[in-house]
Amino acid sequence: MANRSDMNTLETTGNALPLVSIISVNYNNVAVTCDMLASLQSTGYPALEVIVVDNGSSESPEAIAERYPSVQLVTSPQNLGFAGANNLGIRHAHGELLFFLNNDTIVPAGAIEPLVTALQSNPHLAAVSPKILYHDHPDLLQFAGYTEMNPYTVRCHSIGYKEQDRGQYDQLRSSPYLHGAAMMVRREALARVGLMAEMYFLYYEELDWCHRFRQAGYALAVVPQAKIYHKESVTTGKDSPLRQYYISRNRMLFMKRNFSGRQRLIATLYQHLIAFPKNILSYLIKGKIEHVRSIVRAWHWHVINRNNPAVYHNG
Repeated sequence: MANRSDMNTLETTGNALPLVSIISVNYNNVAVTCDMLASLQSTGYPALEVIVVDNGSSESPEAIAERYPSVQLVTSPQNLGFAGANNLGIRHAHGELLFFLNNDTIVPAGAIEPLVTALQSNPHLAAVSPKILYHDHPDLLQFAGYTEMNPYTVRCHSIGYKEQDRGQYDQLRSSPYLHGAAMMVRREALARVGLMAEMYFLYYEELDWCHRFRQAGYALAVVPQAKIYHKESVTTGKDSPLRQYYISRNRMLFMKRNFSGRQRLIATLYQHLIAFPKNILSYLIKGKIEHVRSIVRAWHWHVINRNNPAVYHNG
């Protein structure tokens, strides 16, 4: 395990490199978070500060502070959601660049500097993500960029998803959206666009943020020279009722905040008449009643909030 001197080495800023603030959220996963922190010791980037936000965990996060005393542990008495917890971390960060990193990731040596270099060399970039591979299958891609959002189904697809990594995506590429598991953001762009939208709570908040960066005239890119390994959905489960609730709810929320006119009308009809019924029927056939209830709750949330401008206005 790391000691104080190990982590202080990471935080040395006596060079020309910009300070990078790593912000990670812990929720009842101290062991997983400590694995991520251990991996940061070998990154080789000398100008880091590391902030872990404990997001209202029921288990004590003090083991993080004990094992990594130079990590800044910020505690929230309540669960603020992914966006809220990251926003809390931002308020404690001092870096010129902010690297939002899931606690269920492993960061290998050399993963940070290519991201920094990409942002330094192109002032039009608001943010970048590394190439993301599966932790349990390190030669299998999870993410090498996203497609554009389908304006009617409100879905985008991960480029390279579950393909063998043969270097086929090893050129820096623009991407309309970045992956919330690992996303480095320029503070200047953040100051212009604002914090993550906290009403999402879980899922789609980074897509909404990316949309706002692009609306402000910035570009986004994937830097494949940097890579991380992702354990994926350690907190919520790969197909839990909780995940299904927020995915269903927030797909509609993203659409209502970011679409307008005919596009919004068609997308609304698609969600109500095709997507929701199809998903409900699918889970009924599988006997997953809690998943069905989650989708109904997601639909009902929009009924309750249909006249609430604070929810749907994307400023």
